[in-house]
This record gives sequence, structure tokens and C-alpha cells, in this order.
Amino acid sequence: MTLIKSISGIRGTIDSEDGLTPSVIRLYTRAFAQLISSNHGNKKIVLGRDGRASGREINDILCSTLEDLGFVIINLGLSTTPTIELAVVAEKAAGGIIISASHNPKNWNALKLLNGSGEFISAEDGQQLLDIAERIKDTGIEKSSFGSILEKPNYIEYHIQKVLDLPLIKPGLIAEKNYRVVVDTINSTGALIIPQLLKRLGVEHVELINASVDGQFAHNPEPLAENLNELSQQVTFHNADLGIAVDPDVDRLAFVCEDGNMFGEEYTIVAVADYILSKEKGSTVSNLSSSRALRDITEKAGCQYFESAVGEVNVVKKMKEVDALIGGEGNGGVIYPALHYGRDAIVGIALFLSYMAEKNKSVSALKAGFPEYCISKNKVTLESDVDIDLLLEKIAKKYSQQTQTAIDGLKIYFDHDWVHLRKSNTEAILRIYAESSMETTANNIASKLMNDIKEILS
Repeated sequence: MTLIKSISGIRGTIDSEDGLTPSVIRLYTRAFAQLISSNHGNKKIVLGRDGRASGREINDILCSTLEDLGFVIINLGLSTTPTIELAVVAEKAAGGIIISASHNPKNWNALKLLNGSGEFISAEDGQQLLDIAERIKDTGIEKSSFGSILEKPNYIEYHIQKVLDLPLIKPGLIAEKNYRVVVDTINSTGALIIPQLLKRLGVEHVELINASVDGQFAHNPEPLAENLNELSQQVTFHNADLGIAVDPDVDRLAFVCEDGNMFGEEYTIVAVADYILSKEKGSTVSNLSSSRALRDITEKAGCQYFESAVGEVNVVKKMKEVDALIGGEGNGGVIYPALHYGRDAIVGIALFLSYMAEKNKSVSALKAGFPEYCISKNKVTLESDVDIDLLLEKIAKKYSQQTQTAIDGLKIYFDHDWVHLRKSNTEAILRIYAESSMETTANNIASKLMNDIKEILS
């Protein structure tokens, strides 16, 4: 599949005729322009892109299309997803478009769509977008007026200052520790913002790897343990206190301990939440596929934890419902409403360093203080005619004695262990995530559910 049209945006390969072609980009840009101008009442839009080689060409297509539609375009150029989210609000724009395929390979790109609050559009708006695109696909642009382009490349500095203004960020305390840090910016825009952030936080000893902003990713760009071997080696080689990894658009964050071991992407939000809850009491939120560790540290602090469906927009919706202090996803996504409702590696780095400095502990010592869980991540490929909803109903019936939730697929709880089964929106795939305090137990739970599926289908 080379083009994925979904309620969360449009993404695809840029090297195939049925992928993210110029005509596809123009069509969905027109549809989005119609959606936000009718919803918000103005014709101002923010654009920005990550370091992918295809980003500049896509940006040019967006600009020419939006100019013809009479939009005022605030063009940030090379930027990050959270920076663009903040800029939409600061500019009082009707919406924004982020040109980034996040952790997908370099031959992919995407249009990630923001509403006037600088947040990803809702499922309802996403469906309306798809409907508009279907309706206008055979029509041309009616040029009622010409728009304009304002180049504003300085929002990275604005983003950093907004982070530094937060009461829980402690640059003076961080500077006292004289930390040594290695950062893997995966050949994208993290290289433009993270060194500046660290300098403003008082970190003078910074080593960057994969720092050329050319989109030629030195490794798989998803910040998972198996992709961070070079970072791990560089942390120990430089005798660093911390390793930092982000994805190409800088909304996901993972750490490496001073001994080269992985802190674990699931624990990014856990550590940040532990710091915040030590200062203020309030609820936390993560999605159904995230580690139980966040629930544990939240309840230990005397606060309440809530689960949401998978997806940033769903986490944000739940956070607003329960007025959460902090939330996020186990993929390294930190959402801190005191700054904005979006995953933000920049505020995550600043909060973690403040936490680390205040605790006066090594990264590995911090990790040792958290509940230890292991997640087994699996998937089952099904025939295209399989009724996955019916399959999940049968599994739910089989485990009817266990506590369950069906807000997103099916999650079954076994005391402190759990398994989450969730269908893909684009493929005949059932994802199966299981967690336990023991890796073998997590694997066994996942295997048991996969065998149940085979038995039901046979």
C-alpha cells in the first residue's frame, strides 16, 4: 500500500504513481483548506516540514495551492511537529499542515493536519475532509483572490522559550550537574532545536550523531531499542550521563542510560509523570497499549489514572475530559497541557533533565525505582474476508470471567497483566500487545491469544 487516506491525514510513498503524488497533495490541500476556512472563519494557515528530502517540493505545492485559494501562509520551513502546533495558536491561524511521515522510511511523506487549536483534527473532521475530497476531486480551483506567504523560521526559538518559561523547568539546577549528553537527531530537524534547548538548559557538553538535516536516515527512524545501537555505544564512549533519541518530527522521545542500556520508550512518560506528580496532584492518561507502570506511579502518588483509545487525538480528548496534568503514549510521546495538547519531545527533554537533576540520580537509578514491566508486541495477518469484530466478540466471550474493555478493540486484564487486541485501520491485521512483570509471561499471554485466534478461525 503506497497511499493511506485516513481521518488522521494523508501519507504515502513519494516514488510511486499511486503514492503521495502532486495531484493527491493538491486535492487534499484544497479539501483541508475548505474544511478549516468554514470551521474557523479565517484564511490563515501554518506550514512546516521535517528534514525529509521530499519536504521542500511538497511545501512548494502546498504554498502554490493555498495561495491560489487566497490563504495567508505562515511558512516555518524546517521545523518540528510540536513547534508547528504552537505556531498555529500563536498566529491565530485556522489550522496547520505538518509535512512529515513521522517514523516512516525516507521514501514516505505525509500531510499531518491541525485544527485552529494546534491539535490534530478530530475523527469527525477527518471524515468530513475525506468527503470533501471525494466531492471536489474532478473540479478545478476557482481563484477568487491571491494569497500571500510570510516566512517565519524563528518559531524554534519561540518553542524553546515557551518551555523554559514553565515553572517545573530548572535550568540553574541542571547547569550545576555539568551533564554530558549524546543526542541522535536521525538526520532531521531535532538537530536544529535540541542543541539550542540543551544550551539554554545549561548543558554544555553535547555530542550530536546523525546531525545532517538531509533526511537520509542513518537507521530506521523509529526510536526503538533495536534502532539505537549507535547511540548506546556513543553514550558509553563519551562517558555521558544520558542519551537522547527522537523521531524525525521530534514528537517522540526515548532515553539511553549512562551504562548504554535502554531506559525504555514506555518509561519516558512514566518518568515525566513521576516528576510532575511530585509537585502537583492530578490525573494521568495513556492509551490502552501503554505500560501499566504509569497507572502504578499515579496511584502511588494518590492520584487517578485513566485509559484512552490508541491515537494522540484520543489521548488528548480523554485528558481534557478528566483535566489531566500529564498524559501520553508508550511510544515515547509526552503531552503536557501546561504547554500544549500535543506530543512534544522538547518539553519532555526539559522535564526529564529537571527531574534527573532534582533527584540527583543517574538515569539507570531512576529506572530502577519504577515498576518493571515487559510488553510483548505481536501481530496476526488475517484473510481479507475475516470479520475481525466478530472474532473479537468470540474472544471476549471466551474470557468473559476477566475484566475487559472494548473502547478500542478488546483489552483483557489478568490481575496486573493484560493483553490488548486491536485491528489495523488500513490492513487485515490484528495487533496483539501483552504486558507482564516477566517477559516470558508476556510472551506466553500473547501466544495463548494467537492460538485462540487460530482455533476460532479454524
